[in-house]
Amino acid sequence: MAPNNWHLPWEQYVETLKPHERPMMPGSPATPDHSWPTRIMYAVTGLMVATVGSLGNGAITANVQNLQGSLGITVTEAAWLPVVFVMTNACMNLILVKFRMQYGLRLFTQIFLGAFVLVCAAHLFVDNYQSTLLVRAIAGMAGAGLSSLGFLYLIQAFPAAHRLKGLIIGIGLTSFAVPIARLIMPGLLQLGDWRAFYLYELGMCLIAWGAVQVVKLPPSEKMRVFDRLDFVTFALFAPGVALLCAVLGLGRIVWWTEAPWLGWAMIGAIVLLTAAFVVEYNRANPLINIRWLTGADMLRLFGAILLIRMVLSEQTSGAVGFLTVVGLGPDQLMGLFGVILAAMVAGTAVSAFTLNMEKLNKPIAIALGLIAIGAFMDSHSTLLTRPAQLYVSQALIAFASAMFIGPALMQGVVKVLTQGKQNLISFIVMFSVLQNVGGLAGSALTGSLQIIREKFHSNQLAADITSMDPQVVLRLRQLSGAYSSTITDPALLNAEGAALLSRQVTQQANVLAYNDVFLIISMLAAIGCVWVTITHLRPRWKAKRDAQRAAQQAPDSSAVASAVD
Repeated sequence: MAPNNWHLPWEQYVETLKPHERPMMPGSPATPDHSWPTRIMYAVTGLMVATVGSLGNGAITANVQNLQGSLGITVTEAAWLPVVFVMTNACMNLILVKFRMQYGLRLFTQIFLGAFVLVCAAHLFVDNYQSTLLVRAIAGMAGAGLSSLGFLYLIQAFPAAHRLKGLIIGIGLTSFAVPIARLIMPGLLQLGDWRAFYLYELGMCLIAWGAVQVVKLPPSEKMRVFDRLDFVTFALFAPGVALLCAVLGLGRIVWWTEAPWLGWAMIGAIVLLTAAFVVEYNRANPLINIRWLTGADMLRLFGAILLIRMVLSEQTSGAVGFLTVVGLGPDQLMGLFGVILAAMVAGTAVSAFTLNMEKLNKPIAIALGLIAIGAFMDSHSTLLTRPAQLYVSQALIAFASAMFIGPALMQGVVKVLTQGKQNLISFIVMFSVLQNVGGLAGSALTGSLQIIREKFHSNQLAADITSMDPQVVLRLRQLSGAYSSTITDPALLNAEGAALLSRQVTQQANVLAYNDVFLIISMLAAIGCVWVTITHLRPRWKAKRDAQRAAQQAPDSSAVASAVD
């Protein structure tokens, strides 16, 4: 589907466009006034492409223990599967934007969608851990391209006055992957284990590829933008981010102080990233504008993004981990993730259709407040808590997670438009890195705090258990009674009872630890809410003070004028 004038050279084609139809920058497609049927086709294609790009990683993240059993690997090896996706995905935007600028959208689309089709097909033939790890790394790179492609399609679906809504919806779609995967994976795994999911993903990818071939994006301007130092920066920045992701993703599993390679990896990340920033700081046309990114406004924005990504781990890691501890499986969590998905859809819609460019801090503060309320509600969980008791709290957190992304992105876009479009790449790179690294940091924080607090509560509970306590003796008899029909040895029967009691103590300690984690996250979110609110209100307070000062000075000036007369 391409109008007759799309084949024209760019210089001639751009003359046929109205001012609002021209692209914002090279590498971005033109945005002509499409008919409504055409807009619907762009919307459907964009939704499909963006969802397919993140669905595979969502499925791995949500079912990593199942995949561990399927591949016959250890917990540490399984943890590398989602981490390696983030390692390659986090830094690809460093070159993707310039690639579009120099080589055009068509080649960009063919390479990344074609690569993703190959990755999905490769999953069908992968039967060992090493190959799966390589496929996940390639999927991370291809997924970054598909996310960008989905944004570009969704922007075409909206008229000029509402185009930013397409951008917000596009970026919000990336967070839908995990709840969608949680909903579809149990059924697919029952049909044919992981091979059934790989077939499903491949089918979706082929449909998206066919839709992209039919519903083509408008032309874009191409220009030479790559510089030799860009590749030097990428060669330093990419492995530095990868090492940082490895530390954050594996630290709580191999434990921070027990694995020497974590320290060396962190040193390597610091050295490589510092070298990349030094190179960029001294460039006339930097790929990453360090001076602009370290401005006060940008640092506050990045701090808010990182904070929210970290506290959102309450849902992705905390709530799921808690429900697993109390003995629930994936099939029993489908209702909860249905609620979470519905709340995310609602949050994305509210974020897109209530966007106020003058009050971008307001929805971020509201999101942090909702997270604080939801996490506080979860901090009162018990062994008897089930998904139904978490519907309200998790819906609040899911709504907030979708609501904050759009305004946070728009704050950066406003800075780019007002302070120079050449900073767009810098902002996109840092936004992507913070989204990915913030998610890993949040999971690392949640998991580490839970382990530390579980040890504390286990010691506290075990200290109160003594064989001299009649209640403890009675409880041991009750627990060992389950084996009395099969075990006749009194000593062995008592040992089984003690083992069961120990497991119950550990389970209770885990519940108490998760409650502590939820409470800490609630406090962090509340502090963040106050901070962002003060940031939002400070300009208004300053304007009010200035107005009062001007009003006080006006009578004095009038008095002086009267005296002179």
